[in-house]
Amino acid sequence: MPKRTTKQNDKPVTTAQKLGSVIKSARDIMRTDKGLNGELDRLPQLTWIMFLKLLDDSEKLHEVEAELEGISYKPTIQPPYRWRDWAANENFTGDRLKSFINNDEAILPDGTKGAGLLAYLRNLKSKTGRDRADVIAKVFKDVNNRMTSGTLLWDVLNKVNEIHFDKSEEVNLLSTLYESMLKEMRDAAGDSGEFYTPRPVVRFIVQVMEPQLGETIFDPACGTGGFLVEAYEYLKKQCSAQDWQILQKSIIGAEAKSLPLMLAHMSLLLHGFEYPDIDDGNSLRFTIAEMGEKDWVDIILTNPPFGGEEEDRIQKNFPPDRKTKETALLFLQLIMRRLRQRPKPGRAAVVFPNGVLFGSDNICTKIKEDLLNNFNLHTIVRLPNGVFAPYTSIPTNLLFFDRSGQTNEIWYYELPLPEGRKTYTKTKPIQDEDFAECVAWWKNREENEQAWKYNFRQAYNQAIKEATPHWNAAKKAEEAANQLAKTVKELTEKIQSLQNSILDFSPPKEVAQINSQIKLIKDEVKQAHTEEQSQREIAKDEKAKGDAIYWAIYNLDRKNPNSKQDFEHLPTEQLVADILEKDKRVAEIMLEIRQLLVRAE
Repeated sequence: MPKRTTKQNDKPVTTAQKLGSVIKSARDIMRTDKGLNGELDRLPQLTWIMFLKLLDDSEKLHEVEAELEGISYKPTIQPPYRWRDWAANENFTGDRLKSFINNDEAILPDGTKGAGLLAYLRNLKSKTGRDRADVIAKVFKDVNNRMTSGTLLWDVLNKVNEIHFDKSEEVNLLSTLYESMLKEMRDAAGDSGEFYTPRPVVRFIVQVMEPQLGETIFDPACGTGGFLVEAYEYLKKQCSAQDWQILQKSIIGAEAKSLPLMLAHMSLLLHGFEYPDIDDGNSLRFTIAEMGEKDWVDIILTNPPFGGEEEDRIQKNFPPDRKTKETALLFLQLIMRRLRQRPKPGRAAVVFPNGVLFGSDNICTKIKEDLLNNFNLHTIVRLPNGVFAPYTSIPTNLLFFDRSGQTNEIWYYELPLPEGRKTYTKTKPIQDEDFAECVAWWKNREENEQAWKYNFRQAYNQAIKEATPHWNAAKKAEEAANQLAKTVKELTEKIQSLQNSILDFSPPKEVAQINSQIKLIKDEVKQAHTEEQSQREIAKDEKAKGDAIYWAIYNLDRKNPNSKQDFEHLPTEQLVADILEKDKRVAEIMLEIRQLLVRAE
């Protein structure tokens, strides 16, 4: 085993270039380790290593502060598991280092036997369950050391030792570098990229939602914590030193997947969070009917996973007539349930695919009925093609709603692509400035080429008016059918009674008369039964007509009436569909003309 290299750490004044160089060197070392394959392995490995260095530097600051105040300080991570105890221990060989980190039991840096590092961290626990120890245990729940070379691991540790998380300047720079690494990981994630939302989208949402200090902000599917970080940065500008604890308790999240959970914690710690409050379970695991006032939050900002399916166990937490495998619809129900009712109505901004807007299946429309009749869906921002490229090409929208009452008017804003562009791409993604006009429009709303208003309540009232005669006709036919069914039952009982009246010794003449009566009644039964079926068909048909009128209003995929149709930038699928529809209409018109000509002859 070659002897590891060490480097004197004299804490030079570090610049952004220097920090970038340190991170790059660490990643280059990792590229030569056979246990790591690609950024999806390397970034998590680097993250948990940096996480422990950050914690130790933070603990050192707390120790100094406690000493100045003359109070004792109990470190969250006890010796010899602190970074300073093992990451700078020159007596460790590469193999001993690996054994100390990986094994459940190992020789510790002080020469005694005990739990290995990761095993120790996973089992940390505070008395309150809401402390840094619990955060560390959650973060390291599924963490493993993926590097196979202890020597290379030492070299990475030495590089990370050059970072000083106790210097605010370096932490600020690192938070930016870390965001850059997250983006690289998103680029490498492929199909696993569902937990990333482009930061310009996140920043736009936070900006227009205007969260206020003291409000509870929740992301039930927080991924790497983009919404939480941006909300935190937004609120920091409103804070004084006295408000710090309020801010720390204001932002909460949930993420069930271990990798984004760890990345989110790291991201929040880098931005200054003392105790990131992120639940490590699936937000959908609770029975929705049992949620009440204690679960209310003021603001929900989220991009729930869509296109996914939840297992039966999760679906059972929802009402039988609202059960669905579609994750986005389950999250929509959760969000509606958790928004505060009073005293100040809660509000939400959520990224949803087009499928939620125009979904017409029974459960989807019922959920939208709940949304529009109990919440004020005031704005839908329609995002252009490619915002989530290359991970998905599904058209997406930003839905803004609150709990102030039912929906009356919905404003739509169709975000345009930059001039000359057909779509956003991985190399040319959406930028903050692409939202500038929408931000300016937000508080001074007028209809224009991008914005239009849909009077939902008017459409609702009209639909009720038009559908009601059909529903009444259906009800009338159903009642008639039920009455006929009752008649059929009574006549059938009468037939049975007559048949029972025929005895073995009944005179033939009397038997013949009874059979004649039975025949007549059977004819009546047949006629009533036929009529009953007819009425039931009428009821079914009329109900379908009424339902078709009513449920159509919950299709929120409303086209922009003010837009100049830009055929060049339309998706190919839409162009083909439009052409086929026009061809069909032309054929119908030609047929009508031909029929007119035939009649004229």
